[in-house]
Amino acid sequence: MKPKYNLLSNWHYAMQGLLAMLKNERSFLLELIFIVPALILSFFLPLSLENHLILVGVLFLILIAECINSAIEACVDLVTKDFHPKAKIAKDCASAGVFLTVVLALFSWGFVLFDLYKKNLG
Repeated sequence: MKPKYNLLSNWHYAMQGLLAMLKNERSFLLELIFIVPALILSFFLPLSLENHLILVGVLFLILIAECINSAIEACVDLVTKDFHPKAKIAKDCASAGVFLTVVLALFSWGFVLFDLYKKNLG
């Protein structure tokens, strides 16, 4: 039987998930090593609210994609430890999602910072 909805319990589950990411996923930690300083830096840049939200948002998208990637990998590993072409496709596609969010973040930061550079030059 499905338990009743409880906001506090759901928040607790989310925190357990974040702790699991921190304890078990090296890629999540590596991304945090780059993301936390970038988040801090973004607060010191003279940007519009929209540009600031873009910079912060794309960084959070990387972490969100990494959480989903890890969840997919855990589910696939739960079903089979043997090699299966469809299991490989599931893991590779989830990994591609993380890669694409990193590319989006790099382009977004590059565009915003280049625009800021141009404005300060002229």
